[in-house]
Formats: sequence, C-alpha cells, structure tokens
Amino acid sequence: MKLLVLFLNKVEKLEEVLEGYVEVGITGATVVDSVGMGHILSEEVPIFAGLRFMFAGAKPHNKTVFSVIKDDKEEEVIRLLQKILGDLSQPGTGIVFTFSLDRVEGLKPEF
Repeated sequence: MKLLVLFLNKVEKLEEVLEGYVEVGITGATVVDSVGMGHILSEEVPIFAGLRFMFAGAKPHNKTVFSVIKDDKEEEVIRLLQKILGDLSQPGTGIVFTFSLDRVEGLKPEF
C-alpha cells in the first residue's frame, strides 16, 4: 500500500480529481485546506518581500488530498492526475508523490 499525497493548486479541479479517483477504484480520500509557503513568505513576512518574484502565479490557497492506495494503482492515478491537471512540472499546477506504507489499520479489506 501507498500513501498518495496531492498538493492541488488548481482547486477548481478538486471535484474532477475526486471523481477520477473513484473511476480508477480509489474510494477514499481526505481533503485539507492548505496554504503554500510562498504565500506566507511574500504576504505575511515583510523581510521576504523580495522573494515574491519566485512565487509569481502561486495561488494563495490550495488543497492537500491524502489517499491510501494499492501499489498497482500508483501509475494509473498519476496518469489520471496529469490528464486532469496538465503538465505537473508547470508552476501553479500541483505536486503529487507517494510513500510506501508498512501497515494500515482501519480500512476495509477490499479498499
């Protein structure tokens, strides 16, 4: 099993992402409102105001989506995210990564 983490900058795509998860067999996720470092440094810490150019185009708020997935779903869901969100290497799109999990309790066996 893996933990899939998505930092979603294109928050208007959240519903499409979650619907896509269901289509590929991922039936559970936790969505958390989040704020990126660029927004905090450039807006709330005046000493770093000169760094604003580095975070140009960064959205002030995003969503973080956590989901436990089966190992064999990793490539499929990343392809799905690229289809929905576009080229993830482009600024302001999002970031996705996975962690291998040794143990998970509390999920249905067929998750």
